[in-house]
Amino acid sequence: MIDVLVGLLLIAGAGFVMIAAIGIVRLPDLLTRMHASTKAGTLGALLVMAGLGLYVGSAEVVSKVVATSLFLLLTAPIAAHMIGRAHARIMQKLKD
Repeated sequence: MIDVLVGLLLIAGAGFVMIAAIGIVRLPDLLTRMHASTKAGTLGALLVMAGLGLYVGSAEVVSKVVATSLFLLLTAPIAAHMIGRAHARIMQKLKD
């Protein structure tokens, strides 16, 4: 039963990462690409790491999965915000 759940988590995570990659390639501008990469990419990575933590199950791996997940959840929105802010500033300077 655990193997089925791990498989579903890994497949769902890989699917979201693939959706993020397609969004980066196909979407028209920086802000929509950034949205696709941070939302779907973060969710995909979290699902893959949850599957890893569930599969291995040791306290050491689970603690690393939790730490990595928290790091990802804290840094991805900040990085996206800074990229969007830099883009807005560049576009403003181009208008002036």
